[in-house]
Amino acid sequence: MPEQAANQHHDGNAIQLEHGRVHRRQILRWLADAPITDAQLLPWGSNYTFAVMLEPVDAEPLIAVYKPRRGEIPLWDFPAGTLYKREYAAYLFSRALGWHFIPPTVIRDGPHGIGTVQLYIEPDDTPLRRGAEYGCRVQQLRQIALFDLITNNADRKASHYFVGRYDRRVWGIDHGLTFHVDAKLRTVLWDFCGEVIGPELLAPLRHALRHRALLERLLRPYLVPAELERLWQRIRAVCDKPIFPLLNPRRNIPYGW
Repeated sequence: MPEQAANQHHDGNAIQLEHGRVHRRQILRWLADAPITDAQLLPWGSNYTFAVMLEPVDAEPLIAVYKPRRGEIPLWDFPAGTLYKREYAAYLFSRALGWHFIPPTVIRDGPHGIGTVQLYIEPDDTPLRRGAEYGCRVQQLRQIALFDLITNNADRKASHYFVGRYDRRVWGIDHGLTFHVDAKLRTVLWDFCGEVIGPELLAPLRHALRHRALLERLLRPYLVPAELERLWQRIRAVCDKPIFPLLNPRRNIPYGW
């Protein structure tokens, strides 16, 4: 199956759920407004994360992942109580770039206070391996790797990207450890190190630079000025030298990968 066929319905405007395709705007409304009727603590992860049931009045119930601010374990290198904002900023920025691999995400109040609520995408049981399917998805993986580079993602584990069960597209999750001012990139996406970044991936970055003021207004409620400045510096560096960097395996692999 050629890559074009694999991506033909992946324009980001609609998402394939178990009961059919739903427009992203509708999903965002449900995530923001639908009553949360159940919350179950997920037994993994360093922060308190909950699977929640949302019950819209006009649709089937749906599952989301709720990360409350109060459940964030303090870290020595990230300001306390900011991870949910970074998670949401990553979603907003990915959408602004036209990259649709992060599930719809909102900030709202929940059973344990304010936090992010993100649509749960059910993973396919078949792992993403090398071969024909990997070849179809490789550009999606390059996009995620580049996004991690410019957002300075400190936590791209193998479990943080997967193929969705109902749409067979690549999704990326867990972006709370992003946008730090210091170099923090830690990733398991090593496939592209030393590879030239193609024009189709650079075009959204150059567009972002041209519309910096607009994007800063979008992100300013969630990131401090120094973090925004470093974001633009990373983007300019990639545009000036469009090569995926060679990484040091002693420093650039996330903890618990």
